[in-house]
Amino acid sequence: MLTIKRLSGVDIKPYIADLAKLRITVFREFPYLYDGNFDYEQKYLKRYLNSEETVVVICFDNDTVVGASTGMPMQDEEKMVREPFEKSGFDVNDIFYFGESILLKEYRGQGIGSRFFTEREAHATKLGYNITTFCAVDRPDDHPRRPTSYTPLDAFWSKRGYKKKSSLKATFNWQDLDEDSESPKSLTFWLKNHDS
Repeated sequence: MLTIKRLSGVDIKPYIADLAKLRITVFREFPYLYDGNFDYEQKYLKRYLNSEETVVVICFDNDTVVGASTGMPMQDEEKMVREPFEKSGFDVNDIFYFGESILLKEYRGQGIGSRFFTEREAHATKLGYNITTFCAVDRPDDHPRRPTSYTPLDAFWSKRGYKKKSSLKATFNWQDLDEDSESPKSLTFWLKNHDS
């Protein structure tokens, strides 16, 4: 039986290890191709314990974590996330940033991705944030590891009211599966204004 819970702050702590494993599993797939590290993932996720304004929406199959979606106020995010907005004149205090949405393959296509957005948006607007945003990794259409069955999520995000902002980009470093070390990756932000 599938259930979904929305958690904040220290309530996330019991699930950190499961979330770290899930991130490594899902992010190995295209377009991320991420060669993850369990200790790093746990450390990264512990940031969400520091504030009651953070959110992690978790999907369970009985007691097993099969999906999750995260978010935190933009002002609490790392410089590489904040800086594109600050340089473009945005007030980061008005923005809530959505991190990853990750779901095991066998649970996709059941509306869980939509529920992840609904839960995070409800959390953000309840706290008074006017803008929600996330970023997506840029990969060329002819990338050698792109599966023939891969479908970009642009249409899904647009249907949810998000607009791609090609002028807002971030650079993150991680190690792809076929790389010997980390390299910079370009990501583009998508925004939704909840005032309009």
